[in-house]
Amino acid sequence: MHLASCLLTILALGLSLCGASPAPSRHVVHESRSSIPTGWSPVRRADQDIVLPLRIGLVQPNIHKVEEYLMEVSHPQSPGYGKHWTPAEVGHAFRPSKEAVDVVRSWLLMSALGADRIRMTNDGTWIRVYVTVKEAEKLLGTEYYVYEKETEGEVIACADKYHLPEHVSGHVELVTPTLQFDFKHKRRAAEKRDRPPPSKLWRGIPTSNVSPASSAVAQVNGPVENITEQLSACGEQITPACLQLLYNFTDFTPQVPGNNSIAIVELTPNAYLASDLDMFFANFSPSQVGERPIFVSIDGGVVQTTTESLDDNVESDLDLQYAMALVGPTQNVTLLQAGDLVEGASPNDVLDALDASYCTYEGGDDPNLDPVYPDPDGGYQGKARTRHDCGTAPLPNVLSFSYSSAEAYFTPAYMERMCNEFAKLGLMGVTVLWSTGDYGVATFGDCLDAAGDLGSGTDYTTFSPSFPATCPYVTGVGATQINTTSTRTMESAAYEPGKLSSGGGFSNIFALPSYQQTVVQDYLTNYPPPYSSSVYNSSGNSRAYPDLSANGVRYTVAADGEWLSVYGTSASTPVIASFFTAINDARIAAGKSSIGFINPTIYSSSFQAAFNDITDGSNPGCGTQGFYAEPGWDPVTGIGTPNVAMLRDLWLELQ
Repeated sequence: MHLASCLLTILALGLSLCGASPAPSRHVVHESRSSIPTGWSPVRRADQDIVLPLRIGLVQPNIHKVEEYLMEVSHPQSPGYGKHWTPAEVGHAFRPSKEAVDVVRSWLLMSALGADRIRMTNDGTWIRVYVTVKEAEKLLGTEYYVYEKETEGEVIACADKYHLPEHVSGHVELVTPTLQFDFKHKRRAAEKRDRPPPSKLWRGIPTSNVSPASSAVAQVNGPVENITEQLSACGEQITPACLQLLYNFTDFTPQVPGNNSIAIVELTPNAYLASDLDMFFANFSPSQVGERPIFVSIDGGVVQTTTESLDDNVESDLDLQYAMALVGPTQNVTLLQAGDLVEGASPNDVLDALDASYCTYEGGDDPNLDPVYPDPDGGYQGKARTRHDCGTAPLPNVLSFSYSSAEAYFTPAYMERMCNEFAKLGLMGVTVLWSTGDYGVATFGDCLDAAGDLGSGTDYTTFSPSFPATCPYVTGVGATQINTTSTRTMESAAYEPGKLSSGGGFSNIFALPSYQQTVVQDYLTNYPPPYSSSVYNSSGNSRAYPDLSANGVRYTVAADGEWLSVYGTSASTPVIASFFTAINDARIAAGKSSIGFINPTIYSSSFQAAFNDITDGSNPGCGTQGFYAEPGWDPVTGIGTPNVAMLRDLWLELQ
């Protein structure tokens, strides 16, 4: 019997496991928690015969090197600059080792789980096995309980920790379901799911940030008789022509539009109206009347017209009108429309669609923060195999997100998982841009208390950093405005009471990246903010944002058939995306790569002259004036606003 069992094991694993039985391995705590999430409480032990879809996430061997790899292809002085990786190369670099797979499978087999129950995901990062609660408790040295929260129903999770054999633990990142509150217990028939859509965590421009505008005034590429006079008018109304003048972007004609790409992300129910695009183009770029973005649906994404309002339309109208007008009629713009009308979407849906391996990386999306497919409330039902869109969207050269959220809304693991994916996109040559938010050092008007919770009132005085702008592998975009109160600089930090305070500050999660060390240390040394460490992360060792800025005030936008004046970092982000698309066009036409992850380059000394340094203004919030714009980099406007023609020429000099 022992020999037969051993032969079966050899066939299953391809390992030499016969002979003396291995000595039992010491079990160690693999993960633990000190408390359960707010609002949840244990109600009973989980029934022993409940079946759990146990998923064992294997260690990605090179994930700790992701910044090193990214710098090799992104730093302007690196011999490997611009030599971006293919998706296959990215997948291979981070695929778990054969040793990890063999060790974990062997442990499961030796735990009396049959080989027919053990499955490997296609990307090689997860081992799946269905076990009962009784089997899981024995495997993991833990106890499972049913936890309940009034608005969420019931979940099954471990009590406080779980264990793995010591020789197994080093090959495993995490096991689910264990400490995560995401395995839903079967609901009683009378219970109804009541969870806000994930898109509520991600906001573009609130309706309060728009106001009536007079008739639009300037034509794109029209004659400019007096630049000073024209820019003075731009202080009252921003148009595509204003942005061209402000940022030296007056001579762009795409040379290789078919080989270049830009994508704008919209989260349903945000959707453009075709009539609004034509109204805008008729006034600013007549040749583009009738032009539409290339539509890519992600997880049921639809350009919906079921509901039409400023909440629904102004964000997408703004993003597409300015991105399309600035790159012109021959350069296609792709719209990545994510989420159905029932659940909406989160950025993770977009990342799943761009990179199939992300769908299962570290357990996949979080069902408490991301949509669940198939949608249990009758929306998008997903694909037959993957349940949602994985690897279905083409990789663009520039990716623009006009949304923001707060670090405080998410767990560090959630943010790190997403941030690592942005690094992988950078490795593949994608420039990822994120708006920094419109509430200065606060988040949607809320700040942190001493416990790190978001809220408002006298106890909430700590600055709340914006995510994902704090991820070191994205480019955070702040907002400026034409300076109408001072003659010192053409622009100042964007601040309009009740409408916009440009997001900026210091992360509470992510470390200071190497490309930013000099400028951040210079700022903190020469212009130390007048706040204690209880107000913001003053350590000097954390990621700072934004990286750069562009005008974000008084954009003339056609929305719901009206002319509106719109404010926000949501406006500056697609504009920056358009500028970098033009720079990519010039490099591709010269036989060179896309610019990819730009932060190491724009922070380099040789590129500083191509940015307009902003030294006026601040970003108020949390009952303070926030941070102040100062010479050099600052946590309000970053390194400044771009001179696109100079940036293009500098990037053309790189290999």
